Amino acid sequence: MSEIPLPLRLPAESMRKIGYRAVDEIVHHLSTLSERPIGRPHDRAELERTLDVDIPTGPTEAQDVLDHVVRLLSSTITHTDHPRFMAYVPGPSTFAGSLADFLASGFNVHAAGWILGAGPAIVEQATIDWLRRMCRLPETSGGLFLSGGTMANLVAVHAARVDRSAAAGGQELVVYVTAQTHVSIRRGLRFLGFNDRQVCTVPVDGTYRLDPSALDAAIRRDRQLGRWPLCVVATAGTTNAGTVDPLPAIAEVCERRGVWLHVDGAYGAPAMLTEAGQKILAGLELADSIAIDAHKWLFQPYGCGCLLVRNARTLTAAYSLHAEYLTENRLGDEPLSYYDYGPELTRRFRALKLWMSLRTFGADAFRDAVAHGIALAERAQAVLAARPQWSVTTPAQLGIVTFRPHASGLPPADVDALTRDIAAKTLPDGFAMVLSTELGGRPVLRLCTTHPETSEDDVIAVIDRLEALAPDSAAWP
Repeated sequence: MSEIPLPLRLPAESMRKIGYRAVDEIVHHLSTLSERPIGRPHDRAELERTLDVDIPTGPTEAQDVLDHVVRLLSSTITHTDHPRFMAYVPGPSTFAGSLADFLASGFNVHAAGWILGAGPAIVEQATIDWLRRMCRLPETSGGLFLSGGTMANLVAVHAARVDRSAAAGGQELVVYVTAQTHVSIRRGLRFLGFNDRQVCTVPVDGTYRLDPSALDAAIRRDRQLGRWPLCVVATAGTTNAGTVDPLPAIAEVCERRGVWLHVDGAYGAPAMLTEAGQKILAGLELADSIAIDAHKWLFQPYGCGCLLVRNARTLTAAYSLHAEYLTENRLGDEPLSYYDYGPELTRRFRALKLWMSLRTFGADAFRDAVAHGIALAERAQAVLAARPQWSVTTPAQLGIVTFRPHASGLPPADVDALTRDIAAKTLPDGFAMVLSTELGGRPVLRLCTTHPETSEDDVIAVIDRLEALAPDSAAWP
């Protein structure tokens, strides 16, 4: 009996054929990645000519479409999962996490309401609890998975606002950040309606960490001015240098002043898996909320952020909703609907990525991978310090080390230009990618060594390549 075609449905055999082929392409990508260039520069006009075309009115053979997509992804992106991608915190995802994305999409899981996804809700609850225990938060804690750190930070600040607004008595709310706070948080504050005057930038110390005494003075001043200090955003692993704000001292100020403490641990929080990380992140357990990106140092495909809160009821107080068409979601034995915990009503099953990866490899493998990244940055620092061409700017911290050329014969402005020139040449070169950031108003190069497959030989080869990319100069040692 022949198969009856269904609208927008490929025949079963065609689905199997292209599905197997797609898996083969991903396996090939992962197996050969280190042998290929990280990426190359692209011309926008050229890409628009070939890709920005009219939508076809008729069908195309599915195999041809897949071939086109594979060529597109292989040739027009920068591979942040490459072992020598060290420009930002890299994105080395597990194959188990990729399968989870495929399965969640294939089964079209709706992970919001209880009657639509009871099993997924319990999986998310279990995975959140694992992260809660990793961060040493109390059992009253809860949270949810979101698209990434940007949304996690935004959802946390709104929950803080709802939780503390009654005590503010209509006074103007103030949020405290530093110059090292991730830019997405400032943008999120604007999205939430905070104006520039409601965002106080607290000074940092000589190691780029929030100064607790300056924070206390700023809070005291705002109270005297009739304003209401709402929330302090501390960082556990800054993007620029991997620094961690002094969390115990900040928590003490927040507790004494009645201010919500949010910690942006988007990339750094998973260091709590390691003994070294627990020392560096001491005080994380004192936070009222913590943002974590599982697609960074927990090695998941992109789109896997998480928010933890000290008291789960602060999320339901801020986001719980009801409508007549959601009545059945309230029936049963304590149904768990994650639309009550955040702003999304339709939600992807993001927790499955981390849950499947943990089930596949075990927590010890994740612990070892994070410890490897920490140790590798320390090794990179030692290599840089031993070479006269380089000057370490900030020491290795949570898998990040910053440095610049040491060219004693050049004025600072020329050293700055040399630093930017080296960074700009890494993408067209294709061997590695190391970009610049700014510390103290001057550019520095930054190595992020958190990829679990990056080796010591890779680090040395990348430093060698940076030296080779520098223009000839009599001042270069």
